[in-house]
Amino acid sequence: MTPTKRIIIIGATSGIGYEITRLYCKQGWQVGIAGRRTELLAKIRSEAPGQVETVQLDVTSPDAPEKLAELIRKVGGMDIFLLSSGVGSQNRMLNPEIELATVQTNTAGFTRMVVAAYNYFKEQGGGQLVVISSIAGTKGLGAAPSYSATKRYQNTYIEALDQLAQMEKLPIVFTDIRPGFVKTDLLKSGKYPMLMKPEYVARKIVKAIGRKKRRVVIDWKYAVLVFFWKLIPDFIWRRLPIHN
Repeated sequence: MTPTKRIIIIGATSGIGYEITRLYCKQGWQVGIAGRRTELLAKIRSEAPGQVETVQLDVTSPDAPEKLAELIRKVGGMDIFLLSSGVGSQNRMLNPEIELATVQTNTAGFTRMVVAAYNYFKEQGGGQLVVISSIAGTKGLGAAPSYSATKRYQNTYIEALDQLAQMEKLPIVFTDIRPGFVKTDLLKSGKYPMLMKPEYVARKIVKAIGRKKRRVVIDWKYAVLVFFWKLIPDFIWRRLPIHN
């Protein structure tokens, strides 16, 4: 008998995380979901009773790793860890509260959760650690300084942990998902080009996770965009008015 597969999804109450949860439930996985909004967690659990476990968790809180451990116990283990929580917005006025709040969630909170997942897989002898970052980490974006900088941090941090796991001979698979613009609450203000539906993006992500991709840009249009972004010299990039 094939053992039940188990995935933990942080940031599953809306957008991409919610759609990914639905897909894994359809595939028969045991799913542990975490987020800040208890009413939404309860609603999702009611959609797949007996298959979904929940815990309220805020990645910026020091007790988040303990909450993660609680959720893992409820599910009965963890084969895949998926971090889908993040914040970001355009901030050309450089409002300090927005910039610092973005750092707290996307760097401090990100690190807190990824380290906890890494240490769990280290103790358990392996697993797959997946994060949803963004194409925004490719270059510094003047319209969203903190957001693009924190996404670059996430890309580099996962790259560093991948090397660390190799140094320690740990069978941990790392997957860095880098979507383009997705129609979620994160982008509810403003108009964005090539906007993708979260259902479409979720299917692409689940496919990439199943193939154990190291990094993937979603979708092909954004992969082309990122390719050309990387070719632009800094002295030209700094003059480009990139915003929505």
